Amino acid sequence: MKVGKEKIWSEIQRSFHIDESRQKYCIQLAGKRLRGFRSFLSNKFLKDEEGKFVEAKRPMKYAEIISAEEWDNFVAKRRNEKFHEVSDKNRKRASKPAYPYKKGRTGYARLQQRILAEEKSDATSLPEHVLWKAARVGKDGAVVEAVQNVYDECETLSQTLPSTEVQGCRSLLSRVLNVPEYFGRVRGKGFGVTPSSFYKKPKTKNPTNKEVMETLAELRAQVLELQKENARYREERRGSEAKDTSDRASINCQPKFPEALHLVSCIYRHQLIA
Repeated sequence: MKVGKEKIWSEIQRSFHIDESRQKYCIQLAGKRLRGFRSFLSNKFLKDEEGKFVEAKRPMKYAEIISAEEWDNFVAKRRNEKFHEVSDKNRKRASKPAYPYKKGRTGYARLQQRILAEEKSDATSLPEHVLWKAARVGKDGAVVEAVQNVYDECETLSQTLPSTEVQGCRSLLSRVLNVPEYFGRVRGKGFGVTPSSFYKKPKTKNPTNKEVMETLAELRAQVLELQKENARYREERRGSEAKDTSDRASINCQPKFPEALHLVSCIYRHQLIA
């Protein structure tokens, strides 16, 4: 039952063609399915109809994926008192949520798509508190006062907080609800949405080799044109002044174009390598 992440990913790739960028999401989804499988084993084989623990042998149906040692460790953990305390606490909290979700099996992602489609919006996502409120609207369209109050506070807070603080490690929603933002997820966005993906900063686009070479060619052409203008200027000076004066003036006035061209070349070679 205990399998490394790399092993899980390799098995997934054997059956499906999935881009490497989706590895983290797939591993998270596999972890969710594993937790569900453990709950199934516990309810099916370790408890009776009244929910009390009973003596149970390893189910031979799953003998190929669950060793005898893994089964014994699993049973011992499920019988542990600390495990029961945490389980009971979470069960009570889930049975009476302060702000119940009212969209059934429709997750945040599909709900967001539906809202954007209905509004014919060009946006790619909704603010988390907007989506959170929409997920708690009943079939009659009514909004519970407590939910509306949270939404209003989020709207007010979004106008007072600097943008750098709004897109920090805690969302507006978690601030208003006064609850911690758990690692690896954004409250009000659903499974698979992480802070790194939701608050990601736009990457600065580096110029391609072709773009660098084109820019360098333009600069070279500009430098050559300046050199020609400078040569014409020297010829005009020679015709109006004495030779020594003209030569001295041209030496003093001539910009160091070869050196400048070399400097530009070095800069763009460095960008090509970087």
